[in-house]
Amino acid sequence: MDIEEEKLLCKIKERDNLPGHIAIIMDGNGRWAKEKGLPRIAGHREGINSVREIVEASTELGIKHLTLYTFSKENWRRPKREVSALMRLLVRTVRKEVEKLLKNNIKLTTIGELSDLPENVRREVDEAVEKTKNNTGLNLNLALSYSGRVEIINAVKKIAGMVKSNLISVEGIDDELFSNFLYTSRVPDPDLLIRTSGESRISNFLLWQLAYTEIYITDVFWPDFRRKEFYGAILEYQSRERRFGKVSEQLKHQN
Repeated sequence: MDIEEEKLLCKIKERDNLPGHIAIIMDGNGRWAKEKGLPRIAGHREGINSVREIVEASTELGIKHLTLYTFSKENWRRPKREVSALMRLLVRTVRKEVEKLLKNNIKLTTIGELSDLPENVRREVDEAVEKTKNNTGLNLNLALSYSGRVEIINAVKKIAGMVKSNLISVEGIDDELFSNFLYTSRVPDPDLLIRTSGESRISNFLLWQLAYTEIYITDVFWPDFRRKEFYGAILEYQSRERRFGKVSEQLKHQN
């Protein structure tokens, strides 16, 4: 850790409003590679190093949940060669990192349509999830073959089925009940969403859960997003006032 990172870390620790759940749209791997005259997969490989560093930083800070938009349902539309390379990279990475997850008390979980994944990929991910299920530190949550719209539609179908079976009433449907039917039912909504590469959209990610999430966008491509950039995003979050629809005066009276 260099001097600048140490200064940022000290500023973070001086404040008490650390985000409990951080979600990240890891964007810009392909453009990073293109700028350097490299194949797209090189950007994804380098992006793994950013994942490793951000996971380490999250663990050190005591962040409870880190959700990474790893592979969207729309990503299956990419060239088959790139998709196959991404799946191989995912398998190698999970296999290589699982012992480190165990050593650092990190719990691996997933959200999304895992049935879409090739069998060998799904098996590797499932084994890592099983091995780390009793860990009590950072919950590292990978969004795989994930679609926010599909998640919401699936929740609606399940609730409709329960209404039809008279297990719940229409009047009993509220925010809390709906949230219980989402992939993230056991995880609090994100406090902070980080998007790299400068794009100003949420790309079908956690559509329900991001209702009151603070959003931080940086022009930095994901392979260059490391500890210093991560600390900067958290400091920006800590400087904001989260009102959840209220006014500042109401929050002051609450405190």
